Parts: sequence; structure tokens; C-alpha cells
Amino acid sequence: MKVLKDILYKVSLISTTGDMEVSVSAIVFDSRKADKASVFVAIAGTQVDGHDFIDSVLEKGCYVIVCERMPETLKEGITYVQVSNSAKALGIIASNFFGNPSEKIKVVAVTGTNGKTTTVTLLHQLFIAMGYSTGLLSTVENKINETVIPATHTTPDAVSVQALLRQMLDEGCTHCFMEASSHAIVQERIAGLKLIGAVFTNITHDHLDYHGTFDEYIKAKKKLFDDLPKDAFALVNGDDKRGSVMVQNCKGTHQTFALKSPADFKAKIMSNTLEGLELEINNKLIWFRMIGAFNAYNILGVLGTAVLLGEEEDEVLMALSGIRGAKGRFDRISIGGITAIVDYAHTPDALDNVLKTINGVRTGGEQLITVVGCGGNRDKTKRPIMAKIAVQESNKTIFTSDNPRFEDPAEILKDMQAGIGPSEIRKTLTIMDRREAIRTACMLSKKGDIILIAGKGHEDYQEIQGVKHHFDDAEVVTEVLQQLTQN
Repeated sequence: MKVLKDILYKVSLISTTGDMEVSVSAIVFDSRKADKASVFVAIAGTQVDGHDFIDSVLEKGCYVIVCERMPETLKEGITYVQVSNSAKALGIIASNFFGNPSEKIKVVAVTGTNGKTTTVTLLHQLFIAMGYSTGLLSTVENKINETVIPATHTTPDAVSVQALLRQMLDEGCTHCFMEASSHAIVQERIAGLKLIGAVFTNITHDHLDYHGTFDEYIKAKKKLFDDLPKDAFALVNGDDKRGSVMVQNCKGTHQTFALKSPADFKAKIMSNTLEGLELEINNKLIWFRMIGAFNAYNILGVLGTAVLLGEEEDEVLMALSGIRGAKGRFDRISIGGITAIVDYAHTPDALDNVLKTINGVRTGGEQLITVVGCGGNRDKTKRPIMAKIAVQESNKTIFTSDNPRFEDPAEILKDMQAGIGPSEIRKTLTIMDRREAIRTACMLSKKGDIILIAGKGHEDYQEIQGVKHHFDDAEVVTEVLQQLTQN
């Protein structure tokens, strides 16, 4: 139990009414989880407004309310705390409730359109390999050392973040590497965190369904750096023209990584094959298990972060050379002479990067078949763009269903088809059933060919009308290729 006044430290209060000495046992913002001893924080979200549920939590016996708008009638025996920003207050209150764990763990947040998951996963694997007890918060999974805690969002809610950090601290973690999505940043899900560093990978077309405009999307990412304290570092991609924008108002130290521009951490690609990547870094040649220029950027971001955290460059490079990337990021499956690549690429830039990487290592005779779809209830404007990229960079493209969610998959496929011209139609097939689309790609392939299955990567489900059905691209393509090989 915690005393209310002790967990309101650093919260911008407007007014308080009632007993500030009451004890509380939990922080909740979901009215369904409220009980007698919990603090209910009313947040005006994009779907529902927590202020509408104040009466219902009071009926459950909750006696502490944190809100932006005071109810018209204040009930006797209830403590009301009015704040200017409930979402931000939630993060600060949660941090205080769990003992401000981020002040005792070195927390680094990684943001950007592409590369977040790979970067934080590599950092987690690297620091484990170097002997540290380390936590991870990512799209694929949350981990405390090697213990996996399933992830439901790129960045968990503010209370879950603090609870996880508290658990990491209790289990001896010294570092935590986390993804910071644009949604999480503007929704204040990382409020209350003390970061020792932030990394910017890149920014391209994505999430305009939520942010409205590209400028707003950029501002969302930039907020992470604007809020950094003076003793933190900001590491940004110097080859992305928005890298310098990110640090314009940043109070922390600024560092860059790049392949093309002058930078604090720089590399040159010496060779790039389906087996791996050789980079020249500070006159040293190092071979890595990952593939493609986009992974060269990820490696540089990881190297820079580790060095800024005080590690020796040579030790970092030695450990990094033996590490694989994140699950569902350029996962390679070779059966019967056919290579299948499963990748999470679900934005135009990510898809373009993966396809160009594959084309860069092709010897010429083999064909590249791409299976790709677009998610429902998400940014519609990227659908025709992704379709056009897939067709232009592939010998044959199969458009299929991704996670249609609550949209009609046929309408999503129509949006994609709008991106290709009459002359390109002959290079495409449209097969709504994703399993059948993957099977068709395998049947069209011959020895030496490459199949890219894009969009879902690590996901082991397909979401249709609010229901998640088990579906794993890697499982399906492995099963089909094995069946074809045996026949």
C-alpha cells in the first residue's frame, strides 16, 4: 500500500479535494479493473473518455479519482485530484508507485518507422552476451533476461511499463532497451520514465491514419528527444534528413550514425549476400549474420548506443558479429533449393528495402516471387504504393490478405490493385486466402528461386473481425515446401 500524497510527486496538480493521506494499492485507468483500494485515472482516449466512467468506479468502491475535469457533483468521502494532463499524470504516478525504477536502470528508447524491433532486440542480445542482466520491451516480446513476457503493443501502457521495469530491477537488470512508437509517445505511455538515451532509426510513410499528417507524425517522434534530460544522449540516423530535426530542441548530447554522411559512427558495406553482411568500421572488417543496408544501419545504431553506454567498441563488434536479428525480420528458410524470406515489412519503405536487398544478392537467373497484403483499419494511402513497389521489384507478385481486422479484405485488395497499371497486371495474382497465396508462390517456384512473404513477420495470428486465428507465415511456408519436396 502507498500513501496517495507520496505518489503524486512531480505531478502538475490543478486542485485537490479530500483526504490526501489515504492508502492505495493499485493504479488503474480501465474502469473494469477498478476496486476499493485503487487510484482511478480518467483519460480522454481516442475511443472512449475515462471521465464518463467515474460514477461506475465509485460504485465499485474506488475512493481516489484523478481527472482533468472535475465531476459536477463531488461525493463525500472521495478524494479528487485534478491535473492538466491525465495521461501524463498516469505515467508519473505509476513511476512513483513502483519506486521510480527507471532512475535505477539504464533505459534506452528506440523510435523510428523501421528498425525499432531489430535495434532493441540486438541491444538486448548484445548486453546479455556481454554479461549484463538486461530487459527488453518490443513488438515481438518483452523479456526480463531470458524470461519471455508476451507483448500486446509496441509500447505497453504506462502502468505496465513501470511494473515491468520494477520487475526487471528486482531481478537484477542493469539495462532495459525499449521501442517507443509514435502512438505511445503522444499518448504519454512513456511519461514518468527517466531515459539515459534515445535512438532515431528513420522516418517514412506510416500511421497517417492516426496522426493525420506526416508533419504530425514527425512531431510525435521528435517529442521523445525534446523530453530527454540533459544527462541523456540522442543518437540519430545522419543519412535521414529528419535526423537533425529530431535533436533541434534536445537538451541531451547529440551523436549520429550513417553509411553515406559524415558521422560519429560510420560504416561501409564491403559485401552483402544471403549468408550475411561484411562491414568496414574504423578500418576493421567485420562479418555479421544479418543482411542488407537496412541492417547495416541497425548495427551502427546498436554499436553507437553501446559505446555511448560506456562499452568498448572492439568488444561490442566482436559480440555483435555472432548475433542474429529479431524474429520475423528477414527470416530465411531454405528447403529443396527454394529460399523463403519472412519479413515484417508493412510500410512502403520497409518493403522497398527488403526487396532491393534481395535483388542486390540475386545472381540473375532465379525469380523473385513476393506475397504481400496490407492491414485493415490502418493507413489506406500506403496500399497502392506498396503494391506498386512489390510489382516493380519482383518477377511475380501475389496480393493477399494480411490482418483485415474489421475491413472487407476484398476492398483492401482493390486499394492495392489501384497502384498498378494495365501492363503490370500480368505479373500479379490476387488470392485472398493467405495460406493458399503462400502455397501458390511455392508451387510457382523452382530450385534457386526466392519467395518473399511480407507484412506479418513474427506475428502468429491473422486478425479477422476482431478474432485472432493462429497463422504463422514461417510455419506455413515450411510446411508447404516440405510437402512439395516430398512429392
